[in-house]
Amino acid sequence: MRRALVAVVGALTLAGCAGLQTADTHAAEQALAAAGFQAMPADTPEKLAQIQSLTPRKVLAQSQNGERQYVYADPTRCQCLYVGNEEQYQQLRRQQQQAIDRFYAVEGSEDRMDWSLWQIGR
Repeated sequence: MRRALVAVVGALTLAGCAGLQTADTHAAEQALAAAGFQAMPADTPEKLAQIQSLTPRKVLAQSQNGERQYVYADPTRCQCLYVGNEEQYQQLRRQQQQAIDRFYAVEGSEDRMDWSLWQIGR
């Protein structure tokens, strides 16, 4: 019984992690597309093998004909390669910085806290 419970908890944990990874991958791919990166499907066995050989789900700098290109390989979800140039990469970085700035923004608010509930500084 105990082994079965451990197996179920382990399976649920792995499923939860996979779900988070899928959500993160989807968000990353949306950001790449919004920055102008092109999604190129791995529609041949050779292309699929190549994206499977790259570090997955990470933007990598590559050189093509003396120019820097940026690639993001997703060998599992979309089985595709996102490709962008310097301008698109910088747009992606600006988008990410804006998202961080919005998250950490300090704004004045009309909302009032009842600090006595939180017992801070006691």
